[in-house]
Amino acid sequence: MKPEQLYQELKDLAEKLKITVSEQNLRISGINVSSGLCKVKGEYLFILDKHKSVHKKIRILASQLSKLPHEDIYIVPAVRELLEKYAED
Repeated sequence: MKPEQLYQELKDLAEKLKITVSEQNLRISGINVSSGLCKVKGEYLFILDKHKSVHKKIRILASQLSKLPHEDIYIVPAVRELLEKYAED
């Protein structure tokens, strides 16, 4: 599966888990911030630095999503394998 497809599948999974994925320019914040999952006003939000490579975005999303309950959701095999890999780390 191409990296762009894998990234889209991870974003789709996040949406199924009621998590909004937002790509932001974190460089202009003026403070040291990094991509990650947070909760704002009761809603889960995954903020990704839009300047990161697609491979790094995949790694960040997969590592966080692997920790959330997703067993009851259909996930394409390539994404499920990736989540299992990060769940072991």
